Amino acid sequence: MEANGLGPQGFPELKNDTFLRAAWGEETDYTPVWCMRQAGRYLPEFRETRAAQDFFSTCRSPEACCELTLQALGMEVTMVPGKGPSFPEPLREEQDLERLRDPAVVASELGYVFQAITLTRQRLAGRVPLIGFAGAPWTLMTYMVEGGGSSTMAQAKRWLYQRPQASHQLLCILTDALVPYLVGQVAAGAQALQLFESHAGHLGPQLFNKFALPYIRDVAKRVKARLREAGLAPVPMIIFAKDGHFALEELSQAGYEVVGLDWTVAPKKARECVGKTVTLQGNLDPCALYASEEEIGQLVKQMLDDFGPQRYIANLGHGLYPDMDPEHVGAFVDAVHKHSRLLRQN
Repeated sequence: MEANGLGPQGFPELKNDTFLRAAWGEETDYTPVWCMRQAGRYLPEFRETRAAQDFFSTCRSPEACCELTLQALGMEVTMVPGKGPSFPEPLREEQDLERLRDPAVVASELGYVFQAITLTRQRLAGRVPLIGFAGAPWTLMTYMVEGGGSSTMAQAKRWLYQRPQASHQLLCILTDALVPYLVGQVAAGAQALQLFESHAGHLGPQLFNKFALPYIRDVAKRVKARLREAGLAPVPMIIFAKDGHFALEELSQAGYEVVGLDWTVAPKKARECVGKTVTLQGNLDPCALYASEEEIGQLVKQMLDDFGPQRYIANLGHGLYPDMDPEHVGAFVDAVHKHSRLLRQN
C-alpha cells in the first residue's frame, strides 16, 4: 500500500479482495457473494429517480448514474420501461449492416461510460472490487435483429439459417466493438469483467458452437492480449451463458477464469463437467428470495454445501427482479458469509 492510501492509477487501495482471489482460484476465508442486476431493478429509491428521466440520458451523466449501458452501433436504441432495450429500426436485410458504424470508433464514443466506471471506483473507496460487463455478440445480435426482447428469437435464428455469412459478419463487427469497450472499462477502473450470453438457451449445441462459442472465445483472447499490450494488469473474466448447460465443458475451456451458472444446473454436476481449473459462480433461484429469511438461509446452506468452499463465488442464477425485498437480498448475502465460514471450520 502506498503512503497516501492510493493504489495503481490513483484509485483507493482495495481493502477486500476476496472476490478477486476466488475468481483467480485462490483460497479464501469465506465465500464472496454478489448479485446480478442493476440497482434500478429492485431498489425503490433508484426506481423513483429513474422514472423521472430517460434511461440513456441518465447513463450519460456519470454523476447521476454509474451504470454501464449497451451502446448500439449507430442504431437508434431506447429503453422501454418493463421491456428493456428496444430498436425501432432493427436489422432486417443483409444490406442493413452497411448502416452500422465502424466498430473501431465505438469505444471512443463511450467516454461517459468510462467516466462512470472511474467515478464508481473512486466512490467505492476500496470497499469491494468493481465489475465491468457487456453483452456477448450473439445476445447483442438478437436485440439488433429482433428489435428487442423475444420469447423465441425466431428472427435472429432465421438469420443464422438463411444468412449465415451475414450473421458471422455481424458477430465479427460486434466482437470488434466489444474488445476495446471491455479493455476501456479496465483502463477506467474495472477490476473484473463479466460477459453475459443471456440468450444462449435459444441455441442448441450445434448453433451455439457455430455462432456463439467462437466469439465468446475470441473476446477473452483478444481482451487479454490488448490488456498486455496496453501495460494493464490482467483481470479475471467471467462468462455467464444463461441456459447454456449443454456447453459448460466448452465454456470452461474458453479462456475465462469463472463460469457462471443459472439455477437450472446442479452444482455437483457442473463441477464434474468443468473440472477444477475454473471457478464456478451462482446459482440460487432468484425467486428463492421471495421465501422467508429463515428458508433463504437453509437454501443458501444447501447451495454452499453442493458447491464446496473453494473456487466458488456465490450469486443468484439470474438477476434480481424489481419487486424483491432488499431485506431478503441482505439475508441472502449474510447467509452466504455465515455458512461459508462455518463450512470452512468443519
